[in-house]
Amino acid sequence: MATSLDKVPLGSKVKVKDISGSSFKRRLMDMGIVPGLEISVEGKAPLGDPIEILVRGYRLTLRKNEAMCVLVQS
Repeated sequence: MATSLDKVPLGSKVKVKDISGSSFKRRLMDMGIVPGLEISVEGKAPLGDPIEILVRGYRLTLRKNEAMCVLVQS
C-alpha cells in the first residue's frame, strides 16, 4: 500500500513508488528522487514541515507540499 512521504514516521526506510504533481516531479527527479530508490526519513520539524530525508548518501530537506507528491511503500 502506497502512502505519501509526509506521512512516514521518523526513522523509517521506504522505497519510492511514484512521484505525482506536475510542478514538483521534474525538480524532485533532478534531486535524485526516482521510483525504486530507497530513502529514509531522518528528521521532521515539530509541525512536520520541513522533512529531512537521506537520499543516495546525502541529506535532503523537503517542504511538506513537496513530500506529499512522493508516493512510497515499506
